[in-house]
Amino acid sequence: MEPSTASLTTFLDYLKLLVRQPSVVGYEEPFFRLIRRELEEMGIKISLYQGLLVAEGSKPTSNYLSAHVDRHGLICTGPNEFQYAAFVTQNRSELNGNSVSEQTLEKIADRFEGQQVHAYEPWSGTYLGQGTTHHSYISEKRKNLIIEINGLEHVTPGVPIAYSDRITIHDGRVSAQLDNVLMVAVVVYLFSQGYQGTAFFTAQEEAGRSWRYLADWFYRVEQATKKLIVLDTSPFGEDEKEASDSEIILRHKDATADFDEKMVAEIAAASEKLGIKTVYKDIFIEHHNEQRLVDGKKPLSLGRTELGRIIEGTDGLISGATIQIPTTGYHTSEETASLQSITMAINLLKEVLKESFEQNK
Repeated sequence: MEPSTASLTTFLDYLKLLVRQPSVVGYEEPFFRLIRRELEEMGIKISLYQGLLVAEGSKPTSNYLSAHVDRHGLICTGPNEFQYAAFVTQNRSELNGNSVSEQTLEKIADRFEGQQVHAYEPWSGTYLGQGTTHHSYISEKRKNLIIEINGLEHVTPGVPIAYSDRITIHDGRVSAQLDNVLMVAVVVYLFSQGYQGTAFFTAQEEAGRSWRYLADWFYRVEQATKKLIVLDTSPFGEDEKEASDSEIILRHKDATADFDEKMVAEIAAASEKLGIKTVYKDIFIEHHNEQRLVDGKKPLSLGRTELGRIIEGTDGLISGATIQIPTTGYHTSEETASLQSITMAINLLKEVLKESFEQNK
């Protein structure tokens, strides 16, 4: 049965609220404060660290979720000069052509034209003005996306520029700058439904740094786990029907590390029990790369996830699995996911995390 918008009203209310709050990679503090307010009103314990907000229910060690809060945007780097934030925020050393973000950059460069954007004060989130992007191009020498904006000539270097965003719902699909506010909204919704485990909200994932903040927390509290579930969206092109028809994306691994076999199997079993259509992203990409090799094309990257990075960085001390919602229009202000996939992700998480839920919820 197809989910109705009404059946997701509470979740969509959270998503509408969160998507309006800017959270450009490297400048996430205003967004952290919004999440903190919402969860503290539910009685959830909140702890804030550098690059990390930790939310703990009454059963904090039962399960662990992670969702990154940063979204793509721009940073003013000079007089009327704006660059793609993720590659300015500590990511230049990784510009080797193998990341999904870099491979996507060429495809999306022209999608940033004609977009309404607004500048905000990095700490308070105070609105500093709005403008419209009118030209974008990739600088080969600077290895970044450069964007020209009308209306923000007064902005000084170091000020973040976010896309002015609202969700739209049409034909059973929701569109906005979803990566990764979509899964943040899922986690907040799960807490509202009685989830009592731990959730991590990480900063600077798009710059490849979030895993360090997460690892530091586990070291700080002297804990380890193989049950970390990292939530995210997952890009698929409009023409890849096999993937876009799927409801949930799973992985055995990414380009960095193998995931925990037991946790992956547990999520797969729960998906089968609930009748959820799944695709393993690593198998999907490897299959397509076989044909690309025959065609003489460069292979697609398996992608580098927060989970893969933390597994590698902690020598497997922290491990787990991922659950991703397939989207189109990835890394744009019109990224789109189906309400069916969102419903299935929520149902799947409730099944996998059922020991962490209050019985009366």
